[in-house]
Amino acid sequence: MEVQWMNWYMWIGNPILATGIASFLLHEIVYFGRCVPWIIIDAIPYFRRWKLQPTKVPTAAEQWECTKQVLFSHFTIEAPMIWLFHPVAEGLGMATWQVPFTDLKTMLLQVFFFFVFEDMFHFFAHQALHKGALYKHIHKIHHKYSAPFGLAAEYAHPAEVFILGTGTIAGPLLYSYFMRDLHIFTVYVWITLRLFQAVDAHSGYDFPWSLQHILPFWSGAEHHDFHHMAFVNNFSTSFRWCDWFFGTDTKYRDYRKKMNAAKAALKKSGKATPEELRALEDRINAETEAEGVRAEAKVVADATGKKVN
Repeated sequence: MEVQWMNWYMWIGNPILATGIASFLLHEIVYFGRCVPWIIIDAIPYFRRWKLQPTKVPTAAEQWECTKQVLFSHFTIEAPMIWLFHPVAEGLGMATWQVPFTDLKTMLLQVFFFFVFEDMFHFFAHQALHKGALYKHIHKIHHKYSAPFGLAAEYAHPAEVFILGTGTIAGPLLYSYFMRDLHIFTVYVWITLRLFQAVDAHSGYDFPWSLQHILPFWSGAEHHDFHHMAFVNNFSTSFRWCDWFFGTDTKYRDYRKKMNAAKAALKKSGKATPEELRALEDRINAETEAEGVRAEAKVVADATGKKVN
């Protein structure tokens, strides 16, 4: 792989161009490649049993509209940032065209740091985007879908793409500046895993084998789906730590308790057919979403100085 890495840079002949092309292709291939399985799953009714909001399946028109907005942001915001990444990274001490790559143990530790840094950055930035004018003029676009789907992971205002994207690249850049032992190949591994996390968190599906059932501190789709449905709580991306520590998951916890208690009561009554359980989930979800609509309306009204009854 290291030989092919060197061949790529020698073939292109310009390290800035080689890094830019490789970085942009990586992002597009990984993002849309990870979305394809979820598009297929959404088209197969069999998987609805694991869909968190089964009555809200994205239409082809919604997916196409989402794709167009995502591509617009990719080419207007992310592409320029990607092309500037090589000179900035090298200026901060990051290895790019050089070999060998970082050893596996060091790479894993670096990627873990990037996950923690991005999660904390996203937590605070995301909360800020839920305030006043920032929400009304920027973040509201991302909340168009109360039941998110894979393609909607980067469906956002270009300004939001820039703000939250900063958390993804700032970690590697800061680490490189202070430690001077980071290779851009490690950054590519991080970006790949981060895109997988973002798309999966917006998938709208909670399978028994989903990562959050293996790692309890992992957020996953079940955690983030509530944020889109209820508008409040669960502002972090990869982990549940920040929301727990700062108390921004209380409504989510109440929702889970209410849902579990209602299901237990239904099962105790002997009427827990699949249809009745699904109807119960739909009713509680509808109530939660209605509260979220009111909470969102209040934020928008506050930003314009209006009152909400």
